Amino acid sequence: MKEAHQPSPKLARSVQRAFSRSVSATYELVNHVLTFGNDALWRRKAARIGATSGGERWADLCTGTGETASYLGRLASSRTAVCAVDFSLPMMAEALKKPEARHIHFIVSDVRALVFPNETLDLITISFATRNINLSREVLVQTFAEFHRVLKPGGRFVNLETSQPSFGPLRRLYHLYIRLVVKRVGGLISGSYSAYRYLAHTIPRFYPPGELSDIMSRAGFENVTYKRLWFGIAAIHHGTKALDPVSQARPGR
Repeated sequence: MKEAHQPSPKLARSVQRAFSRSVSATYELVNHVLTFGNDALWRRKAARIGATSGGERWADLCTGTGETASYLGRLASSRTAVCAVDFSLPMMAEALKKPEARHIHFIVSDVRALVFPNETLDLITISFATRNINLSREVLVQTFAEFHRVLKPGGRFVNLETSQPSFGPLRRLYHLYIRLVVKRVGGLISGSYSAYRYLAHTIPRFYPPGELSDIMSRAGFENVTYKRLWFGIAAIHHGTKALDPVSQARPGR
C-alpha cells in the first residue's frame, strides 16, 4: 500500500501561520469559489449525519471560521451544547462574527491534545482539516485516537475531507484542476500563494476513502463507513466508539 504524502512538521507550521495571518478573512469565499459552492452543501450534509443520533455535547474540531459548527448549532436541541475548537485566533475571530456564535462555546486547543476529559462528547466533527494534521499515518492514527478518547461509548466521529475518485480518468482530471486552479485562484483571492500551493500539493496525495477508513479503524472506531461526494472528490467518513459492556447491558440501550 503506497504511503500518502505528508507535509514535514516545519512546512505544516509555516502553513498554519499563513492560514492564521492572511487567509482567515477570505477562507470561506475561496472554498465556495473552488468548489462551486458545494463545500457548504457537504458541510451541511456532514452536520446532519452527525446530529442524527442526538446527544448533549458536540464538538467541531479545527473549526476554522465556524461553518460546520454553525450548521451543528442550527440542528442542536436546546439541551445540546456545541463546542468549536481551533488553535487559530484569527480564524476564530471570523467564526465569532456568525449569528450562531452566541450559542456556541469556543475553545482554543490543539486537537492532538484536547482539553476535554475522557468520554465527555457525544459527537465530533472535522471538516477539510484532516489533511493538515496528517503529518504521518501514525500521527493521524494517534490524533484520531485522541478523538476516540474524549467520545462517550456510542459517540460518533464524522470526518469530511477531500478524497480520491476511484475512476482513473476522472481522478486525473480532478488532479489537473487542483494543479492548475487551486494555487492561482486561492492565492489571487487571499493574497497567500504559499497556503494554496500547499493545498494544491496535498489534495492529490491524500488517502483514498478505503485507506482513511482503515486509519479510523486503527484508532479504535467501529462500524466505519463513508459516502463519496461528487464522484469521489470528497468523502464523509463516519465511525462510532464501541459501547462498553455495562452500557450494553442496561435496559433500554
